[in-house]
Amino acid sequence: MNKIWDFIADNPMAAVVAGGEIGFWIAIVAGLVARYLLKLKRTSVALLLLTPVIDLVVLVATVIDLRDGATANFVHGLAAVYLGFSVVFGHSMIKWADVRFAHRFAGGPPPAPKPRGRAKLRAEWRDWFKCVLACGLASGVLLLLIFMVGDTEQVAPLWDWLPRMGVVTAIWFATGPLWQELSKNDDRVSEGARR
Repeated sequence: MNKIWDFIADNPMAAVVAGGEIGFWIAIVAGLVARYLLKLKRTSVALLLLTPVIDLVVLVATVIDLRDGATANFVHGLAAVYLGFSVVFGHSMIKWADVRFAHRFAGGPPPAPKPRGRAKLRAEWRDWFKCVLACGLASGVLLLLIFMVGDTEQVAPLWDWLPRMGVVTAIWFATGPLWQELSKNDDRVSEGARR
């Protein structure tokens, strides 16, 4: 436990990024509790609208930390990646949680079954394109941070994140749409067996 506190003391941005992620989920759960259990529709909307504000706070804290002379490290890059993925996938994560919360606590319809066959392939391609968009946004934020700070030595570790974004999209492609494309024959066999 002491190692965690030492890491946070040495990297205060780690606490900001972790706090952003925790705050994101707290805002979602609080918004859904307000909507379905407390029947406070406006409060629910306000709480759910906090999620992009949390993203903005993480970004501003990162900029301030770097502008105040902090040497960029892994956590500063992670903040940019967190922002990219949160912005692109945030709405779908809220929607995912909303459907399940409504079903569990408000008598809403059950979540749709997982897609199969061609629908699964379309979903994999859609998610991969969202991954590409998230990595592109994260890369844009990284470049913005690099050029805002301007000190080459101070921001050198941020450059390391750009190829990582390419690796993430390649792995996502291989384990998502490509895997589904290669395994679609298995889906056709299983669909035929059900008929």
